[in-house]
Amino acid sequence: MDDLMTVVDWSRWQFALTAMYHWLFVPLTLGLSVIVGIMETIYYRTRKEKWLALTKFWMTLFGINFAVGVATGIILEFEFGTNWSNYSWFVGDIFGAPLAIEGLLAFFMEATFIAIMFFGWKKVSPGFHLASTWLTALGASISALWILVANAWMQYPVGMEFDPAQMRNVMDDFWAVAFSPVAIHKFFHAVFDGWVLAAVFVIGVSAWMLMKQRRRQFAMDSIRIATWVGFIGMLLTLWTGDSSAVDVARVQPMKLAAMEGLYDGSRGQEIVAFGILDPSKERADDSDPYLFKIALPYGLSILANHDHESFVPGINDIIAGVSINADGDTINTVSYAERIAAGKRAHEALRAFDAAYAAADTAAMAAAKASLRDDYRFFGYGYLDSPDEAVPPVGVTFYSFHIMALAGGYLMLFFVIALAALYRWPSLWQRRWWQWVSILTIMVVWICSQAGWVTAEVGRQPWIIEGLMPTKAAVSAISSTAVQLTFWMFAILFTALLAAEVTIMLKQIRNGSKENHADTESDGQAY
Repeated sequence: MDDLMTVVDWSRWQFALTAMYHWLFVPLTLGLSVIVGIMETIYYRTRKEKWLALTKFWMTLFGINFAVGVATGIILEFEFGTNWSNYSWFVGDIFGAPLAIEGLLAFFMEATFIAIMFFGWKKVSPGFHLASTWLTALGASISALWILVANAWMQYPVGMEFDPAQMRNVMDDFWAVAFSPVAIHKFFHAVFDGWVLAAVFVIGVSAWMLMKQRRRQFAMDSIRIATWVGFIGMLLTLWTGDSSAVDVARVQPMKLAAMEGLYDGSRGQEIVAFGILDPSKERADDSDPYLFKIALPYGLSILANHDHESFVPGINDIIAGVSINADGDTINTVSYAERIAAGKRAHEALRAFDAAYAAADTAAMAAAKASLRDDYRFFGYGYLDSPDEAVPPVGVTFYSFHIMALAGGYLMLFFVIALAALYRWPSLWQRRWWQWVSILTIMVVWICSQAGWVTAEVGRQPWIIEGLMPTKAAVSAISSTAVQLTFWMFAILFTALLAAEVTIMLKQIRNGSKENHADTESDGQAY
C-alpha cells in the first residue's frame, strides 16, 4: 500500500509538472495566432510594409512557441498510457474520442496551414496566405476545444453508461460529452485567457523596444493591436469565468468550498477578497479558518448562484449532504458516509456480476447489473475509507484561486490604463516606469494563467473522474522508482526546452528590434 501511494503521488507530480510546463506555451499560441491574423489582415487591406514587418516578427515568435508546445503536449498525452493505464481503460472510448478528433482534425489542420504561413509568402496568393494564417489560429482553438472537452468530462462525467462486461464506461451520447456546459465554458475561458496572455506578452516586448528606443512606431502599432485584443479578451474572460463559477457551484460544490476555505456555509455568503488561512484548522473543529481576511458581503452567493441571498454550502455541509440543485435551491442530498457505503455496494455488485458472467448465469448477471446501476454514480466513493479523503487540499486551492482573482483584477486595470494611455495620455508610453510596469506584467499574466489551471485541477482532488474514480485507483502497475526516474528526466528535459525557447525568443526579439526600412509607411508587395 505504501508503494502504491508513492506511485500515485509521484505520478500526480509528474503529470502536474508536464501539464504546467505545457500550459506555459498553449495560451501564448492561442493568443498570438489571433494577433498575427489581425496584423496580416491589416496588411492585406493596406499593403503597407510596416504591417508586413509586424506580421512576420510576431509570426516568428508564434512559431517558436508553437513548436515547443507541441513537444510538451505529446509527452502529456503519452502519460495517460504509461502512468494512468487503469484510468485509460476505465474511460473507454469517451476520453479517447475527443483526443482522437483533436489529433486527426485540429493538429493536422494546424500542421498543414502553419507550413503555408511560414513558407508560402511567395508561393500562394495573398488571400490564400491570409486564409492559412486564420485557419492556423482556428486549428489551434479547435485543438484546445477537444482537449478541454476531454478534461471537462473528467470533471463532469456525462453521456456514458458503465458496461460491467467490459469493466469500462461506454459513450452513449457524444453530443452530451461535446456540448457539456462545463466543456463549453472551459473552452471559451481558456481561449480568451490566451488572448489576454498574448496581448500582455506583445505589450511587454513592445515596451522593452520603447525603453531601448528601438522601432518606436513598430512598437506602438503592436501595442495598439495587442491592447484592444487584451481588453476584449479580459472582458470575455471575466464573463466566461462567471459561467464557470456557476458550473462549479452546481457540479463540483466541494471545489467551490475549497476555493473559499469555506467549512460552514450560509445564505448571503460573503466572498474573501484577500485572506490568510489558519494552517492548524481541522475540518471538524469550530475554529476560524482564517488568520486574517478582507471579505465582500454577499459576494460568493452572487458568484455561485447570481442571487445575493442564496445558500452556499461549505465543506461540512456537503459532507453532511446539504447542497444546491440546478435551480440554485438548497436541498438535502446524499451524505458522504452514505456515498461511501453506496460505492462499496457498487463494487460488490460488480464482483457479483463478474462471478455470474464467468458462470454464464444470466439471471444473476441481470440482478447484479441492476444493483450496480442503482449505485454506480457513487462508484468512486467505494475506494475511500472516510469522508475526509474526498476533501481537496484546501490551502493550495484557496491560494491559487485568490492569486488568479487578484491577478485578474490587476490585469483588467492594466488594460484600462493602457487604452487610456493610447488615446488620452500617449506620453505615458514614453515613461520609463510605465514601460517597466508593462514588462513586469508579463510575469503577472503567466502567474494568473497557471494559478487558474492549478485551481481547476487541484480543486477536484481526489478525483480523476468526479465521483467515479479517485487518482489512487487510476494508476498503472509500475514501480515508484520508475516514476521518480522519469519525473526527474522530464523536469530536466522541460527546463532545457523552456531555457532554449526563452533564449531563442530573446535573440529573435533583439534582432527584430533593430531599425530597418520596414518602419516606413511605404506600400509594398511581398507575395
